[in-house]
Amino acid sequence: MPIQTLQWTEFLSCPVCCHEFDRKLRGPVSLGCGHTICKMCLVNSPRKQCPLDQYCVKYDFKKLPLNKALLQLIDVDNNSICQYNNNDDDEKQLIVPNNYYNDYLIANKCIEELTLYLKPYVDGVNCLLSRPMQRKLINLSGCQLIDIEGRIRAIKISKSIGERCVTELILNHQNPQEISVNLWTAVRSRGCQFLGPEMQQEILKLILLALEDGSALSRKVLVMFIVQRLELHYPQASKTSIGHVVQLLYRASCFNVIKRHNDSALMELKLIYRNYDALRRQHDGQIVEIAIEAGIRISPNQWSSLLYGDTSHKSYMQSIIDKLQTPQTFHHNINELFVAIQRTCDPTNLNFIKQQLQLLASIDENLSIKSNFLNNCYYWQETKSSLLAIKQVVQALIKYIQLNGATNNHHNHYYYLYQINNKQNIIISHKSIKRTKDLINKIETIKLQT
Repeated sequence: MPIQTLQWTEFLSCPVCCHEFDRKLRGPVSLGCGHTICKMCLVNSPRKQCPLDQYCVKYDFKKLPLNKALLQLIDVDNNSICQYNNNDDDEKQLIVPNNYYNDYLIANKCIEELTLYLKPYVDGVNCLLSRPMQRKLINLSGCQLIDIEGRIRAIKISKSIGERCVTELILNHQNPQEISVNLWTAVRSRGCQFLGPEMQQEILKLILLALEDGSALSRKVLVMFIVQRLELHYPQASKTSIGHVVQLLYRASCFNVIKRHNDSALMELKLIYRNYDALRRQHDGQIVEIAIEAGIRISPNQWSSLLYGDTSHKSYMQSIIDKLQTPQTFHHNINELFVAIQRTCDPTNLNFIKQQLQLLASIDENLSIKSNFLNNCYYWQETKSSLLAIKQVVQALIKYIQLNGATNNHHNHYYYLYQINNKQNIIISHKSIKRTKDLINKIETIKLQT
């Protein structure tokens, strides 16, 4: 019987036995493939493979270290956290070259500190970080660094987290009240138009009704057909506005154009777009592409609201945004972010993370295992440097949100501020920036006293 993978929100439970991880019998052990299984299930496994994807594990299960990053989310006693943070009995058995052992310790510590930002979510408090950021940090927490594939995963996830941080910082530097106006202005400037979620949906369905059987119509005939069908329920529909919607699909390359001598060209819907889901996805992708061209950054949640009038399509919109990303997008977004930062005089000193972001943007997406024999000597330095960089970037993002609040609706009025150095949990109110700064000053005073 196949094993059902748990939801991402159940990352503190073993996906094999579904028991919660603990410090004793069911300690979490991460594998090179990124899955985290409890030690009991691994020890009782008849084969040295991941129970979920049959990934071949190179080391004895008993010698693999417990995932301390996840353990610190389970144990609420600070003394127990310090105890197994200082206990290196597990590490003594690791197959880590002596030259890279210090790199391993530093990289692992970065993962532990980053994972600690998930503590508010585990405690049932609204987390300061967005859901996409939480998912990425959970993926990072499951990287087994003694395995080369685990190190490659950690490097790539670090880059992905960096991209997300830049996107969220850009969103927080935009005026949310101007996003809608700027977007539709950009769409209209390209001869296209969006007429609202309901009306746009009806227009797309009528285009399918007219062309899904392979018919070829002139633009004028197609527009008149749609206007006549809409005029009863949407009297505001005009030939001009409908023509602009057709132009949006034309711009998205949804039509085969058949030119005719001394007559208007005919438009035939391409075969792959002769169903609503495919046509709608291409339509939505074109609007997102226009926004990117115009330098407008919109969150998936906002996209769902703008194009569908609800928030249930945010995952779908995120997939469209991801598909439009290119290797150059990260570099472009970094430049765009720091242009926005300069306009605000950089009150939270974000400029200091520019070098770290550039390091993350330069990571090669095609990292792979270089040798089957010496693979344990590869990517230690790269893993350490990428994790140190992303730790500083995430800290900067959190500091910015603490001081300025967040424009996204999923951030509530109260946030947890986790001071990793002294493990103190302090709830911060964003009613005023002054009150927040006063609390941070108190934290610094406590640090000096201790």
